[in-house]
Amino acid sequence: MSVFENDLPAPPKLQKDTLRVVPLGGLGEVGRNMTVYEINGKLLIVDCGVLFPEESQPGVDLILPDFSYVVDRLDDVVAMVLTHGHEDHIGAVPYLLKKRPDIPLIGSELTLALVEAKLAEHRIKPYTLTVKEHQIEKFGPFECEFIAVNHSIPDALAVFIRTAAGTVLHTGDFKMDQLPLDGRITDLRHFSRLGDEGVDLFLPDSTNAEVPGFTPTEKNIGPVISSVFRDAPGRIIVASFSSHVHRVQQVLDAAVERGRKVVLVGRSMVRNMTIAEKLGYLKVPEGVLVDLKKVDEYRPDELVLMCTGSQGEPMAALSRMANGDHKVQLEPGDTVVLASSLIPGNETSVYRIINALMKLGVTVVHKGNAKVHVSGHAAAGELLYCYNILEPKNVMPVHGEVRHLIANGELAKETGVPEEGVLLCESGTVVDLKDGVAKIVGEVPCEYLYVDGRSVGSVTEDDLKARRVLGEEGFVSIVTVIDRATKRVVTGPDIHARGIAEDDSVFDEITPKITAALEDALHRAPEKVHTVQQLQQIVRRTIGAWISRRLRRKPMIVPVVVETKTDEEPKPTV
Repeated sequence: MSVFENDLPAPPKLQKDTLRVVPLGGLGEVGRNMTVYEINGKLLIVDCGVLFPEESQPGVDLILPDFSYVVDRLDDVVAMVLTHGHEDHIGAVPYLLKKRPDIPLIGSELTLALVEAKLAEHRIKPYTLTVKEHQIEKFGPFECEFIAVNHSIPDALAVFIRTAAGTVLHTGDFKMDQLPLDGRITDLRHFSRLGDEGVDLFLPDSTNAEVPGFTPTEKNIGPVISSVFRDAPGRIIVASFSSHVHRVQQVLDAAVERGRKVVLVGRSMVRNMTIAEKLGYLKVPEGVLVDLKKVDEYRPDELVLMCTGSQGEPMAALSRMANGDHKVQLEPGDTVVLASSLIPGNETSVYRIINALMKLGVTVVHKGNAKVHVSGHAAAGELLYCYNILEPKNVMPVHGEVRHLIANGELAKETGVPEEGVLLCESGTVVDLKDGVAKIVGEVPCEYLYVDGRSVGSVTEDDLKARRVLGEEGFVSIVTVIDRATKRVVTGPDIHARGIAEDDSVFDEITPKITAALEDALHRAPEKVHTVQQLQQIVRRTIGAWISRRLRRKPMIVPVVVETKTDEEPKPTV
């Protein structure tokens, strides 16, 4: 069943011993993953991540899940399970814990360490419970069993949830690398035992559902990085996610092999790798790391810089290097390695960075011209294995754009899951599970919650539209002084434009028409008295239609009409 084209009603009252599943992000997008499970008045949250803004959302720092569904019921939350430590699964935790700091956080050792460091920046000390694969914990009416899964960050866990209404397997992000760098594979034997018990609802990662076959192993990347290091004549700059411990490990190993020092660049990169080393997930050879302040003490061919910015983020280290706004000034002979996949929606930003780097004479190595990255998500072949092992009664694909969810649903049907048991949902869709039957029963509000500086939730879609107009179309202000007694325009209209190529003199053509429109309106009084606001709308319509026709633009127009009486100073009213 698909809801992509349907307007659903509000969900009905939840019945006793029925499990309600409400995704508040992550469906129809790659990011802000958050799912709420509810039964008998208690809530369990799985993941709480952020989505990074696109160019159409200027000024926005982060996008959070819509907390409105749970914000008035936070006392009913028995725990928050975090599947792994990526930002799109943990980045929004501080914003929810500000509303209730004592929500128990459940996760693996590395995941909780990364979350605790993030929360420390927000001055929140959480209550945490560290769990491992095979461990079973009970949180209110939810019994959770944890399963080891392989991903592009160590210590990822899937969670199997047992309730009075049935069972749910929530994978989080995973793949089936058979030769992982840390030796920790996705535990298919554990999956098989859960399949024997019975999986009533399966929520699998959908990101690579369109990709045929199997995701390549991480071990294939090491030799490629080593060969890039061997051939690079100058400095090497490797850009990756700040949490990609495996990739940093490969860079450290290749640097030691080639006799280079490694500099960690970027606050999040330094923080996360310090945590990973302390906990034993990252093996740092002695003497290989040097401080950024000491880069001038080494020749270019002796250095590797490991930095953030592989997705073209404007404030990340790589973008600032490309723009010449960083301590590290790039030059011909340097090599930049983009060791990550493109997150959907970031293509334009990434290619802009690549072009800027190449204009500087830098050699750029990326996934398009070298095997310097493999995905952390299961491809179609791996998902088919899961369906055949688990034989779930119902499937609700998660974590992906619409095309990914649909592709995952098709895989489920190919393995025998009945069509009515494949639930294609969006963020906000409500699914109820009872006696092995899962049904879509409604939807709840699930808007974007924007973080803009210190503001959370204050920025609206109208604000973003205004920012886009200002950035793309420009700004025009018109100031006019009127005298109601004489029914005349006594000063102006004075027109000033910004962000429009034409000189202000181009508006000489329209000023008489604005004057005529205002005086015509004034002469219709008192039969039809116009307020200042109505007169400003007359100005906006008059000049707006002219600009659209004459200049082919739709700028933001701010008309100001000031009322005055003869021999009096004008009193502005906006």
